[in-house]
Amino acid sequence: MNKETLEQVRSVYRTESECIAKMEEYFDEASFSAAVDLLKNAVRIGTCGCGHSGIACRHLAHLLCCIERPARFISPAEAVHGATGFLQPGDVMVFASRGGKTKELIPILEICKRKNVRVITVTENTESPLAVGSDVVLKQYVNRETDRYNSQGTTSTTSLCVIFHTLQTALIEETGFRNEQFAVIHPGGAVGERLNGEVPSC
Repeated sequence: MNKETLEQVRSVYRTESECIAKMEEYFDEASFSAAVDLLKNAVRIGTCGCGHSGIACRHLAHLLCCIERPARFISPAEAVHGATGFLQPGDVMVFASRGGKTKELIPILEICKRKNVRVITVTENTESPLAVGSDVVLKQYVNRETDRYNSQGTTSTTSLCVIFHTLQTALIEETGFRNEQFAVIHPGGAVGERLNGEVPSC
């Protein structure tokens, strides 16, 4: 690598760590608590986003399943072709859209309203259509993406995942989830070996 490339690579660590350090300033306890209450009481949870936001939403759905909160990622394309039938009145949909205007998500928001599905949106733009139509809005902060053109979904994906990690952390505490439960549903891999080596078999 040439010297310029190496410096650009090193700047990734600074850019993303600065973003995470700044994010706490945008943490709103009331909105966050409301989101946690919705997720805690939902029988089912859907997650939905496009592009990198969608990939992070898949991650959130898996995190929720790992703490026994039934969840699935609903593809924006499939959502308007019947997949929103997964959600029932009182359930929760989590949208992620940095700009809050992702056109593929707007029709899904309308479906959620008609079905009395509660909506949480994570976005930078709290005045956006998705934010305005949601029950709870969690403010996202992104300083800049890591590439020289500030256009790839890098730091923004990290920021979104951190917000999702805070939600899972809160739900573990608020629901009383125990590692013994995780051991039952995660017998595979090194994590499963560690968990089931520490926890008596059921």
